[in-house]
Amino acid sequence: MDKYVIRGGNPLVGTIRVSGAKNSALPCMAAAILTEDEVILENIPQVRDIETERRLLASMGAEVELGTGESGHRTTLCCRTLSDPEAKYEIVKTMRASSLVLGPLVARAGMARVAMPGGCAIGGRPIDMHIKGLEKMGATITQAHGYLEARADRLRGAHLVFSKITVTGTEDLLMAAVLAQGETLMENCACEPEVTDLAALLTAMGAKILGAGTPTIRVLGVDRLHGAHYRINPDRIEAGTFLIAGAITGGDLIVANCNATHLGAVIAKLREAGVRIDILGPDTVRVRPGNRLRAADISTEEYPGFPTDMQAQYMALATQAEGVSVVTENIFENRFMHVQELVRMGADIKVDGRVATVRGATRLSATAVMCSDLRASASLVLAALVADGESILDRVYHMDRGYERIEEKLAGVGAQIKRMGNIFASKDEVAAV
Repeated sequence: MDKYVIRGGNPLVGTIRVSGAKNSALPCMAAAILTEDEVILENIPQVRDIETERRLLASMGAEVELGTGESGHRTTLCCRTLSDPEAKYEIVKTMRASSLVLGPLVARAGMARVAMPGGCAIGGRPIDMHIKGLEKMGATITQAHGYLEARADRLRGAHLVFSKITVTGTEDLLMAAVLAQGETLMENCACEPEVTDLAALLTAMGAKILGAGTPTIRVLGVDRLHGAHYRINPDRIEAGTFLIAGAITGGDLIVANCNATHLGAVIAKLREAGVRIDILGPDTVRVRPGNRLRAADISTEEYPGFPTDMQAQYMALATQAEGVSVVTENIFENRFMHVQELVRMGADIKVDGRVATVRGATRLSATAVMCSDLRASASLVLAALVADGESILDRVYHMDRGYERIEEKLAGVGAQIKRMGNIFASKDEVAAV
């Protein structure tokens, strides 16, 4: 099982590039189900979840080509034949995004059999709003043996009101609505950039959508969609992670190929914490040495608020800030799994329900830690970058789900980080890190 070996103490200096957004790429790949024509997606990140999605679509009969070499971030999809409209458990169990194919399969093929996504390490991700929405659109849904089966001759437009904001629910039902008969009105929708990214692709494919990026979306169903060539947005969470990497190490780091407008809440909070940030252009942000880090509270919210996917990384930064920072997690009920590992490194953090109190600045010491989920893993990487000594991070396959070769990117700007397949068989390499 791969591990990271990280020796802390180096300021990060140079330019680091952001990859395409995994959380945009996954629904956009699912959108290819809606047409018989070819869909070409650019700026696709080379991460494990993308390969899982490729396997999922291929298992249904789709042709999916992931680029290599210079075209390594291009994916070509053709769902002309959907011979087996089923999301099998053995494929989707590692990704928890099977619900994203439910809507498009019912809209295009008239039926879908999809493994229930269940919960994950950071908390449950219920699918009930997907089900209620499709039922309002005329689908008949049954559940047995861990699978949902949905059928409809053709979905009908409907008035859908989400009981709580849900990104995947908005995306799934948006894809269902574009081929439904008549108009669909969706209220209390997610406003995340990943939703607007999907809507832009669907519009390029011939869908009629108004209001994407706002709480109210109107969709006028069409009879068919055609192919499209579309470029995925940069990953705002990876960009935010790199901004914190520069700040926590006291480096001078340029984060390139990002979208600065998607980072508003993160940049505002980092500035409040004393981080010096310059917007060099619409796709370039610089973090450089400034004042000493100071405590600042955060409360995670739906976009455009502070993202839950940046909470763990910010907590790592808070351990190095003078004063007391209060971190409130409002989105997922179990997203403090990184805390016990940060404490093992010397952090002073107390958790009470959804609230964590971080007292800084503390001197972190290197040790062996365990990665529990994608963003928790990122926080441990950040902490290891400033810890005294050499840290070993186990189960880094979590990082591979959403960060493209992050160890190579960080090493390119001065981090002492190396991926090791068998740490105990490579002592010479460890010593050379």
